[in-house]
Amino acid sequence: MISKAKIKYIRSLELKKNRLADNVFVAEGPKVVGDLLRVMRARLIVATQEWMSCNESECHGAEIIEVSADELRKVSFLQTPQDVLAVFNMPDRNDTDNCVVPIGKLSLALDGVQNPGNLGTIIRIADWFGITEIFCSNDTADAFNPKVVQATMGSIARVSIRYVNLSEMLSTLPDGFPVYGTFLDGEDIYQQTLSDEGLIIMGNEGNGISHEVGRQINRRLLIPNFSTSEDRAESLNVAIATAITCSEFRRKRK
Repeated sequence: MISKAKIKYIRSLELKKNRLADNVFVAEGPKVVGDLLRVMRARLIVATQEWMSCNESECHGAEIIEVSADELRKVSFLQTPQDVLAVFNMPDRNDTDNCVVPIGKLSLALDGVQNPGNLGTIIRIADWFGITEIFCSNDTADAFNPKVVQATMGSIARVSIRYVNLSEMLSTLPDGFPVYGTFLDGEDIYQQTLSDEGLIIMGNEGNGISHEVGRQINRRLLIPNFSTSEDRAESLNVAIATAITCSEFRRKRK
């Protein structure tokens, strides 16, 4: 049985200020929780007897509360709870040694991406294409929002996410380091030579890449529109644009 105090505590973690105050985040479902347990310890696990019977050996050091399906609904942020909810310690966001763009590999940066679903999907896309570093502007949505964590489908366990001043970070890059961004006046991505290293910057859903960040981009790309209709889509969803861009980089490398 779960206490009213524990229910209140878990529900409070829907708010960013409460997650930051306790330095934790919430994950739900066998897939997401299972992937996270492979790389970090949970502080608290709330789960059904069915889940616990198969996974108790993975719960090293966590406080465990076994609950019924009805009790799990009281703490879940999902419409349909999925057997387990866990509270994990948040990775250290202030590790400045890890806020340096790695040389010799491809990384992502997000400039003001606001929608939790988009952010979670982008983290999952990065994982799929072997990109292990995402640098987020400070006005990008919180990667540890329960909706974001859920949308990653476990990829948040394998992708490092850092919040930085993007403009300042870009100013520290070596001269000539490839910094890519997508623009309506960019060069056709399908006609470009794309490097094995660099930083791909994706912008805000409505406004794109900010002017301050945009002026530091040295390789401007365009995903062309192939529609012949006058009444065509004006733009791509940022997560879809990220998938297309990452896919083209990997295809060219192959």
